[in-house]
Amino acid sequence: MLVAGLLFGCMGIFVKLGAATFTNIELVFWRSFIGLIVVYIIARQRNGTLTTPHWRAHAWRGISGTVALTLFFYCITALPLATAVTLNYTAPLFLALLTVLISGDRPTPHLAAAVALGFVGVVLLLHPTLEKEQIIPGFLGLISGFLAGVAYLNVKQLGKLGEPEWRVVLYFSLIASVASGVAMLFNPIHLPSLSSLPVLLGLGTSATLAQLAMTSAYRTGKTLVVGSLAYSTVVFASLFGIVLWGETLPPSSWAGMALIIASGVIALKLPTKL
Repeated sequence: MLVAGLLFGCMGIFVKLGAATFTNIELVFWRSFIGLIVVYIIARQRNGTLTTPHWRAHAWRGISGTVALTLFFYCITALPLATAVTLNYTAPLFLALLTVLISGDRPTPHLAAAVALGFVGVVLLLHPTLEKEQIIPGFLGLISGFLAGVAYLNVKQLGKLGEPEWRVVLYFSLIASVASGVAMLFNPIHLPSLSSLPVLLGLGTSATLAQLAMTSAYRTGKTLVVGSLAYSTVVFASLFGIVLWGETLPPSSWAGMALIIASGVIALKLPTKL
């Protein structure tokens, strides 16, 4: 999950760069389509079987993940980046709730507190604010976080069914590519240029490798522990902002990073049956 956090931070860089040229739907398409090619190549090298008997579970994971990703990219364009990322990173909290309500697992109070501690760290780090005209996009951001939590739970269930991470990512990329590709037909299309192509390739590759790492983490790890470590993306993204754009962080942001790291450490050291 830490590897996924680093790569998702890289994805954020390419989304920020690509948003100046492409719409959020187009970014979803190129992210998914390039990812589909990358995972297909990996599958062929492993001589993996593409067919699966668990197509319904893949469909739920693909639909929830595609809508969550589309809403997240929209929120990046409609809201301050800090606000959009914070709303999307409510996903581990929704995941904790869904784990209890749907799967019947019983997380320890300390582990649930570690997840909440991580979210407090995100708020301190990003210190988001919502204006009146941003209420609807903010609500959509919360929906993206909820659907991302649903998608993560589906990933865990697919892991229990024995599905390898590459196949989970392959079907998600396929569903997202088809859905976003159809949506693109109803909007003006911006074709890639030589200058924008590296951004799209970087977006698709970093996102796909991150998803493979994340899927492997949720498939084999403890659900809420992995959910806590998902907050590491915010830390990496903040560090990238300092290095690439010279962004400065106030003391509250450094305190938030400390809380995020602490929540991951606490989660790793706590026993749980999840």
